[in-house]
Amino acid sequence: MDNRTFGYARVSSREQHEDRQIEALTNYGVSRDNIIVDKCSGKDTEREGYQYLKKQILRSGDTLVIKELDRLSRSKSDIKQELEYFKNGIYIKILDIPTTLTDFPPEQMWIMDMINAILIEVLGSIAENERLKIRRRQRDGIDAAKKKNIKFGRSALELPENWKS
Repeated sequence: MDNRTFGYARVSSREQHEDRQIEALTNYGVSRDNIIVDKCSGKDTEREGYQYLKKQILRSGDTLVIKELDRLSRSKSDIKQELEYFKNGIYIKILDIPTTLTDFPPEQMWIMDMINAILIEVLGSIAENERLKIRRRQRDGIDAAKKKNIKFGRSALELPENWKS
């Protein structure tokens, strides 16, 4: 069988658009039919499309293309775990990390592996820090709203007059 190329795009919510990621993946040469999209948080890797891609579609010799490292996850440990998983013969290309896009002769691969490991460590830390910053901002916003007596959640329902009986 031929080796295939797939793309993966992720946005954090249904309101966000994955268009720029899709455009980058198709410009790189990934067929639109081979791009899997998830619309959920990158807090972990338990996303329906991603897990289906990883466990049902990709096989040894295939290539996975993503726009940015944090599309895999916003957790550095998850990113490392996923990249380790893909070492089983699935090539991963990250458009924002040009060294992952180049095919090197086997005798020079250790150099690229080292460079990529350093880049991924740094970028993974940045992705994780960004998630923490988002959560901190969210908490600050909630705290500020509560100080203004803004209520969260649905409105309380009135109990029927015969509730006790």
